[in-house]
Amino acid sequence: MGKHILALVAACNLAALVPGAAAEVAGDLVQKPAQKRTLWPSQKQTAPQGVPGWAAFAEELRMLDTEVLAKLPENVRNDPQARQEAGRLLLEALAARTLDVLGSDGDHPAFVPWIGATLNVLQPNADTIYRKAVITPGGSYRIRGERGSLRIAKIGQSYTMPEETGKANPGIGILTYHDINALRVDEQGRFDVILSPQRPEGYGGDWWELKPRTHALLLRLVAFDWAHERDPKISIERLDLPVRRTRPAAAELEKRLRGLAAGTRNTALVLVDHVGQLRKDGAVNKLQEWNVGGVPLSKVGGLVGQFYYEGAYEIAADEALLLEVKLPEKCHYWSVILTNDVYETTDWYNSHSSLNGAQARLDGDGMFRAVISDRDPGVPNWLDTASYLTGAVQGRWTDCSGEPVLPTLRKVMLTDVRRELPAGTPYVSPQEREQAVRERRAQLQWRPQW
Repeated sequence: MGKHILALVAACNLAALVPGAAAEVAGDLVQKPAQKRTLWPSQKQTAPQGVPGWAAFAEELRMLDTEVLAKLPENVRNDPQARQEAGRLLLEALAARTLDVLGSDGDHPAFVPWIGATLNVLQPNADTIYRKAVITPGGSYRIRGERGSLRIAKIGQSYTMPEETGKANPGIGILTYHDINALRVDEQGRFDVILSPQRPEGYGGDWWELKPRTHALLLRLVAFDWAHERDPKISIERLDLPVRRTRPAAAELEKRLRGLAAGTRNTALVLVDHVGQLRKDGAVNKLQEWNVGGVPLSKVGGLVGQFYYEGAYEIAADEALLLEVKLPEKCHYWSVILTNDVYETTDWYNSHSSLNGAQARLDGDGMFRAVISDRDPGVPNWLDTASYLTGAVQGRWTDCSGEPVLPTLRKVMLTDVRRELPAGTPYVSPQEREQAVRERRAQLQWRPQW
């Protein structure tokens, strides 16, 4: 009835402009009954049923934030800033595992980003691009591309990844590593290798044996000289199935969705308390070898031939840690990075928070000396904490001569740094530092992330 009244009012207004219009409209309203609209079956509305598996996925993640915070030391989880950083870690874990769900097809594989500057979980190395390809056990694959010029370019055959175990500090289940740099290349620097359970009959090219338990390949691309080394170009395809991929079954899509919550949970929880555990172990402002259950990390998924060391750090804004070590006579690769309290690697894109052997300056006595501090000490080898006054230091020695060496850490006042360093240590001005970080940022962005 209200609609009729409004229409009559409108008609009266119209009559002021067009004589007789009001009567015509009013007559229509009174004489013509409303007609019932007929809906075809395709037009009938039904209540949406929801996506199978979505509610379970969301419910499993609903309280994950409290699980993450519960693993942190009390002083960290009570810090509003650190709580939001834990929230960021949750988003990074979800993003990383979402890429797994969307890109994981063992019959149509691709090397998809695993962890890194944006997917900053599981403490990525600043020099390393990490990618993962899920494969089907027993399949036959072709991996090819351009070799590039990185010092380290390796593919590990994995039977279990940290996001699959739900265990704290589990390492990575690697069965064997393959060296891309050891492959034959043609005059254009291109390589081509078959990965399969048995060598194809009559095939004389490069071949890697696929282990029966392998269900994922972990690609590590480690750059030493960011400005001049070239990353490989790499592709993977399955050979023993047709290349065409048809529409995935609903049951398979639901399975992936339901598995996403567990993968996200495991990723977020696996190392979030690692820095806190270092403190419990007494490794504060001192370094130790990184072990997993008493076994060196290089033997449980880390790179073969690589020695990992680590320790928690703790300084005030006006303090610094002086890291000192005598370098081995020969070392294929070495680096030092920092992390925060939830074990995200400190932003190496926008801060001078990592150093490797190509970037560091050695003193005349063969020593590597670096300053860990929040404020710029004006020296070449600065490891910027980026306002994190607590966190962790981690280093890598790879294929070095002699026994692995642990650097020492000692705390000094920031104002005393110069007198603790050799007299010839160069001065780096704020303007020079600004330019150096801008160059770092550009060089890292030039590296292919996907």
